[in-house]
Amino acid sequence: MKQWQFGLITAVSAIALIVGGVTIDTQFISSGGKGVAHPGDDSNTAMFRGNLQRTGEYPGGGPTEFNELLWEFPTDDQMISSSPTVSEGVAYFGADGLYAVDVETGEELWNFQTEASVWSSPAVSEGVVYFGSHDNHLYAVDVETGEELWNFQTDDRVASSPAVSEGVAYFGADGLYAVDVETGEELWNFQTDDRVASSPAVSEGVAYFGADGLYAVDVETGQELWNFQTDAFVGSSPAVSEGVVYFGSADNHLYALDVDTGEELWNFQTDAWVSSSPAVSEGVVYFGSADNHLYALDVDTGEELWNFQTESLVESSPAVSEGVVYFSSYDNHLYALDIEMGQELWNFQTDYPELLSPAVSEGVVYFGSSDGRLRAVR
Repeated sequence: MKQWQFGLITAVSAIALIVGGVTIDTQFISSGGKGVAHPGDDSNTAMFRGNLQRTGEYPGGGPTEFNELLWEFPTDDQMISSSPTVSEGVAYFGADGLYAVDVETGEELWNFQTEASVWSSPAVSEGVVYFGSHDNHLYAVDVETGEELWNFQTDDRVASSPAVSEGVAYFGADGLYAVDVETGEELWNFQTDDRVASSPAVSEGVAYFGADGLYAVDVETGQELWNFQTDAFVGSSPAVSEGVVYFGSADNHLYALDVDTGEELWNFQTDAWVSSSPAVSEGVVYFGSADNHLYALDVDTGEELWNFQTESLVESSPAVSEGVVYFSSYDNHLYALDIEMGQELWNFQTDYPELLSPAVSEGVVYFGSSDGRLRAVR
C-alpha cells in the first residue's frame, strides 16, 4: 500500500512502529502572545469528529432535504486540506494556512499563514484555536485576531488533529505529544518510528491513536497501557463509546476492541483499505471504505445493517446528526442518508473529486473541497 493511497482526509503515511516509552524534550517557541486558556473546562471545546471521544456525533440536526447552497468561500485556488470546525459562529479550516470564516456571511475574518499546508483539523477551546501544519509545528492562535500565541515544533509533519482536554493538547507527529495549552511546553511524548497521522481520542484518562496498530496511552504519564497490532497502517482516528474503541485499518478491516484490555471484540472486512474515521451513534457504527461504500454495523455484533454504494472511494469520515449521516465520496458528491435504512435523502455535487469530511452545526453542513472552496449547505 502506497502512502498516497490513503488520500487527503487522513494524511496517512507509511507503516509506523512504536519503539519507545516516554521522553521529555521541550521544543517551545514563544511569540510573546497573551494568556491563552483556562485549563480544566472542556465544555466549550470544539474539535474534529465533534468531541474528545471522536464519535462523529453533532447535536442539533442537519438538513433532511437539500434546500440551498448558503455560500461558498474561495481560498485563491489553495486546496482545502482539513475538515472544518465550527465554534461560536465561525468556521475554521486548513489550506495553505488556517482560515476563519463567518458562518452567517461566508466572509473571511482572518487567515494565519504557515510554511506548509494544514491538514490537521483545528480544535477550538476557551478563545484559542489549535492546529498542526506540515511545517512540523502545532500552533495556538487567538480566535478573535488570528494572532499567534505560541507554537511547538516536532520532528515531523503534524497532520493529526489535536484533542484538547483539561489544559492539555494531545496530537500526533513523529509520536504522540502532550503539550500544555497555556505555555506551549511539552509535558511528555510517546515516540514512534514513523509519524502518527491518526487523531487521538481521549476518554477517561486514556488517549487512543493509530500507527502500525492501535495504542492506548495514559494521559497523565504518557506510558503505554496496551497496543493492538493490525496488518497495515492505521490512519483512521479511533472513536470511543461505552467501553469500546472502534477504528479502521489499511488492512481492509474495521475493528472493535475493549478499551481496558485492548482485546478484539470483533472485526468487519471490506474490499479495500479503511482510512475513514468511524462515527458511533445509538448502537450503530458508520464508516467508509475505499471499496466505494459507506457501512452501518451493529456495535455489539459487528454485523452489517446496511451499506450504501457510491461511484468512488469513501475516505470521508461520516458525521451523524438527528437521524441523518453525512459523508462525501471521491465521486464528487456530498451525501445525506437516513440512518435507519441507509436510503439517500439528498446529495450535492461539485466539480472536484476530493471532498473532505463534513461538520454539522445548527442545521447547516460545512465541507471543503480540493477546488479550494469551503461550502455551507442546508
